[in-house]
Amino acid sequence: MSNELITDFDKYVHITNQTKAGLIEFDFSVGDPTMYLELALPVRQFENFCNKNGVKYLTKQQEIDVENDRHKWKYGEVGTLKYEKEQE
Repeated sequence: MSNELITDFDKYVHITNQTKAGLIEFDFSVGDPTMYLELALPVRQFENFCNKNGVKYLTKQQEIDVENDRHKWKYGEVGTLKYEKEQE
């Protein structure tokens, strides 16, 4: 039995915290990064989970979109974070 989620949609991971106890706290989403599950796994299991599912890490813009959406659900209005490209 495989633990891989089989879908045509992209699967995303957004790491939100690493605890002193060695857990990786992260958001896992399929298709739409703003619709996610909050999960926590030990480092090795997190790495296995990511490898098995071929996840993509969110881009900086996607992270901002997720945080602004999270703000909307918590406070009733969309957050105002903006992505600013670094100057070269």
